[in-house]
Parts: sequence; C-alpha cells; structure tokens
Amino acid sequence: MSKQQSQVDIANNLTLREALRHKDVVRNELIAGVTGFFAISYIIIVNPLILKDAGIPTDLSVFATIFSSVIGCLIMGLWANAPVILTPGMGVNAFFTYTIVVNMGLSWQEALGIAAVASFIYMLIAFTKISTILSEAIPDSLKSGITAGIGLFLVEIGLEKAGLIVAGKSSLIVLGDLTKPTPLLALFGLVLSLILYIRKIKGNFFIAIIATSLLAFFCGVKDADTPTVDLARLGQYHKIVFQNDFSHWLSTPFILAAFSMTMILVFESMGLLQGLLPNHKKFKKTFEGSSVTTFLSSFLGTSPTVAAAESASGIESGGRTGIMALTAAVLFALSLIFVPLLAYVPSAAIAPVIIITGALMMAAIGGIKMADFSEWFPAFLIIVLIPFTNSISTGLAFGFVCYPVMKLALGKGKELSWPVYLLGVLFLLDLIFSAML
Repeated sequence: MSKQQSQVDIANNLTLREALRHKDVVRNELIAGVTGFFAISYIIIVNPLILKDAGIPTDLSVFATIFSSVIGCLIMGLWANAPVILTPGMGVNAFFTYTIVVNMGLSWQEALGIAAVASFIYMLIAFTKISTILSEAIPDSLKSGITAGIGLFLVEIGLEKAGLIVAGKSSLIVLGDLTKPTPLLALFGLVLSLILYIRKIKGNFFIAIIATSLLAFFCGVKDADTPTVDLARLGQYHKIVFQNDFSHWLSTPFILAAFSMTMILVFESMGLLQGLLPNHKKFKKTFEGSSVTTFLSSFLGTSPTVAAAESASGIESGGRTGIMALTAAVLFALSLIFVPLLAYVPSAAIAPVIIITGALMMAAIGGIKMADFSEWFPAFLIIVLIPFTNSISTGLAFGFVCYPVMKLALGKGKELSWPVYLLGVLFLLDLIFSAML
C-alpha cells in the first residue's frame, strides 16, 4: 500500500477536527477540493442559462447558483464532514424549467414554491428513520448499478465536453471532429491524466487540469461561453429571493409536480450519495445536509441543489473529509470575483478527469450478481438508462420497478421486504405522473 493511499484510508474515519491536525491529509483534501470544484464549475454558467428559459434573470441567477453552492458545501463540510459538493442539479433544473414552467405553463415563482414543498418533504424523510429504512432496503445489485450508471453518465458528459462525441444525423452519437482544437486538447489531457494516475502521482488530476489549461491558453483555445458576473447587479438580487408562490398549492398541477420533484430529490440524492460516499457511515448526515440545502436553495431563487456527480473527481483525488467540501465552498465564494478566470480552464481540460472518474465508478459492476438475471437486468436498466435518458431519476425508476417484477416472476416475492415494493410503486407512480406532466 502506498503512503498516499494509507493517508487516504486514515482520513476516511477522521472527524473534521482530527483531519485538520494532519498536514498530509489537509494537503490531499485541498487538492481534492480544487479538482472537484473545477470539475463542476461549469454549473455557475450552465444553470443560469437553463433557468433563463423559466424567466429568471441570468445575471441574478448566477448569484443564486453561487450562494446555494457555498451554503451546500459549508453544510457538507461542517455538518456532515463529507467529501461531497452540493450545487443546483443538472436534470432537476431542466425539470424545473421545461416541465413545470414551459410545458405546464406555471410561473417561475410557482416553480420555486413547488421546489420548497418538495424539499420540505425531502427534509421530513431525511431527518426521520424513513431515510435509513429506504437506504437499507435497496438491494446490493441496485446500489452497484446506481454507482456504475452514474459512472457511465459521467463518461458521457466528459466525452461531450471533450468534443469526442457529438449528435449525429444518421445516429444518436458519432465521433467528433478530431481536427478541431478541443478534442485534440482533451486527448492530450486524457493521456496525461492517465499517466499521472496510474503512476500514482500526488495531485494527478489537478496537475493535468492545469497543464491542459496552460496549453489551451498558449494555443489560443477558449470556450465559446465566457462567464461574466457583474457585482454591481448584486443589489438587485433581492428580486428573486423569497419569491416562492404557494397560492395554487392545492391545484392538481402543483401537487403532481411537487410529487415528481420529491421523487427526483429524494431518490436521486440517495442514489448519488450511495454511489459517491467512500464511507457509508456518513450517509445519514450527508442526506440530512443535502435536504436542508435543497430547501434553502428554493428561497435563494434557484432550482434545487443535489450532490454533484462530479464530486467523484475530488474523491478519486483523495477527498475523504469535509475539508474537500469547505475548499470548494471557498472557491465558489471567490468565483464571485474571479469567475472570468474560469474561461481559461476550458472544457477540454476538465473532460479527461470526468471520463477517468466515470470509468473508475463503473468498476462497481463487479458487485452485481451477473449469473442471476433477476439481479443483473434491473441493474442493467439503471446503468444504461441514466446516461441514455440524461436523467438519474429515470434510470432509477425503471430499475426499481423492474426489480420486484422480476422476483415475483421467479416466485421469490416473499424474499423481498415491503420497502422494496413501496419503492417500486412510488417509482411507477413517478413515471406515470411524469408522462402526464
């Protein structure tokens, strides 16, 4: 066992105060926090662009995205002592904008009201024994499928950011143009990241990000969307704070949307944390902290927060304690001033780290009983549908509905606990309601 790996294993069981006393642990955690932040930093720009279609001003939404991320990371660091970065979630922001506002015709203020109700229910579940019951009821094969599915999802995201895959005309996905700078830079970063990783160089991913960014700078390569934050607009931020509209909370659209969003928040968060956390003893507090941040985010004027799948990049860099999350919180806060500098960290520099992290998470497939098709197929649905539908909650839904059906078909229904059936029914209702919405 290498010295670095030994330090990581030690950090896994340290309290935050104990971790701060170990210089080597702190150094590893700082590197992990920086790596995780850069991997998810695109959310500062992408989330406001999505919420813009809901009618929330982009320049104000940037502040909401940053503030909710800072609060979430502080809670993860100080309360849960977990290496998890919380930000407004991709997927749930699309549900917020395109399902609730665009398709259903509700206002963004009503959507914030729906988010507040859904996250309040999430908190009730998180702070009671219900969360433990549901978490322990998830079969091991589905837990492994969730981890592998999120991993494959990250690989897809990384390949897209690298320009190595693009939407095709005759097929869904085709190989990108390898004569363009972005794919070539990403390939350089991928090779460098792999070499540093397999040789166990300390700070491997961070070094690769910096080296690829410097090469991009000298080659004049820059992402098209350059982030801008006008601090002068901070005085107008109050226009989207506490704007939640509950006036139609008893209407059918409000109730159906709140139910679907609750399912997304509870089980996407549960699935993400099950797949991300190196130490599952921290699940309860992490789940609780996530629910509180989600609730607060609705009043800050943004779509709900979730654990960022890109946290895995920091975890693979050695993140094991809340110091990683606190580091990310500081960087999110500093981004208010230095966010234009993120333009010098192109997608091509981030993509290799995301790809490798996803590949490492896919190793969880080994925990699935491949010889038992009733275990393998539901997990398989989760693995493929998460990236193919671009939705973690949809992948979970099909897997959790399929699992009890397969067992009943084999006459093994009595072997399942009642929470497994409850989860199957809830996810089935979620699929039905989502179709209705």
